[in-house]
Amino acid sequence: MPNDSDRAVLLRRLLFVAGAAVLLAFPWLMPNSYFRYAGVLVLMYAALSTSWSLVGGFTGYVSLGHAAFFGIGAYATALGVIELRLPHVVALLGAALLTAVFAALVGIAAVRVRGASFVIVSIALVAMMNLIAQSARGLTGGSSGLRVPALLESLDRTSNHLVFFYLFLALLGVVLLTWWVIDRSRFGAGLKAIREDEDKAEALGVPTAAYKVFVFGLSAFFTALAGGLYGIWFGNLDPIFVFSIIVGANLVLMALLGGARHLLGPTLGAFIVVPAGEYFLIAFGETQAHIVASGLLLAIVVLFMPDGIIPAVRGLVRRFRPAATSIREQSQEELREVRR
Repeated sequence: MPNDSDRAVLLRRLLFVAGAAVLLAFPWLMPNSYFRYAGVLVLMYAALSTSWSLVGGFTGYVSLGHAAFFGIGAYATALGVIELRLPHVVALLGAALLTAVFAALVGIAAVRVRGASFVIVSIALVAMMNLIAQSARGLTGGSSGLRVPALLESLDRTSNHLVFFYLFLALLGVVLLTWWVIDRSRFGAGLKAIREDEDKAEALGVPTAAYKVFVFGLSAFFTALAGGLYGIWFGNLDPIFVFSIIVGANLVLMALLGGARHLLGPTLGAFIVVPAGEYFLIAFGETQAHIVASGLLLAIVVLFMPDGIIPAVRGLVRRFRPAATSIREQSQEELREVRR
C-alpha cells in the first residue's frame, strides 16, 4: 500500500506531466496573436527568473543587475547577426558565452561584497551598461533603437510567436534541468552552505569565491540566451528597456513570490506576475500604475509569505496532515522536505 509520501510524489509527477501537456498545447488552444504573445512573455520571464534563482536562490545573493546580462545578450546577438553576418544560432550562443565570461570577470570583484553592497554594485552595472548602449549610437542605434533581422522573414507575427513560444519553452526546460542537477550535487550543497553561513562554509573547506563566480557566470549565460532570443523575437532593441532596473526587480519579485529556493517557484511567480502586469497595462494604459501594483505585490509577499507561495502552501498542507509519531515512520523524502 502506498503511504502518504508516495501518494504526494505521484501527485506531483501527475501535476508536472499535466502542466507540461497544457504548455505544449497552449499555442494551439490559443491561436489568437495576443495570447501567443503573452505566452511567449510568460515563458521568457520564467526562464529569466529561474536563471536568476541559480544565484539568488542557492547563494542568497540578491542581484538586481541581471538586466545587464539580458541586455548584453540581446545586443551581442543582434550585432553578431548584423555586423559579423553570423547565423542566428551561432550569434546567440556566442553572445551567451561572451556574457558568461564578462559576468565571471565582474563576479570576481562583485561577489567579494555582500548584502546591500552587492545589490548596489549590481544596480551600478545595469546603469553603466545603459549609458554605454545609449552612447555607442554607431553600434547600438542609441535611444533610436536597433532593428534585429528576423529568424524567418516569411513568418507572419502570429506564426513568429508560435516559433518563439517553443524556443523559450525549450530554454526554460534546460534551465530547470540545470537547477535540478545543481540542487542534487555537491556543488549545490556548497552554494546552500554559502547561503546559510558563508564564513562557516569557507572554514569547512568550501571554495566559496570560486563557487560564487562560477554560478554567477552560469546564471548570466542563461540570462543572455533569453536576451538574445528576445532580440530576435521582438525585432527591435531599446536600451531603456533591455537595461532596465525594473526588469531586474521583476525577476526578484517572481522568484520571491513563487519561492526562490524551489525548482518551480520562479516559474510560478512568472505565471502570476506577467499576466497581472499585462492586465494592469490594459486597464491603466501607459501609466506607472503597473509599477505601483508590482511594488505592492512585492510588499505583500515580503510581509506575509517571505519564503514564497510554494513553501506557504506546503506549510498549510502539513498543518492538516497527521503528525508522524516517530522519526522512523518518516521517509527519506519527508526528512529531506523538513530540512529544506
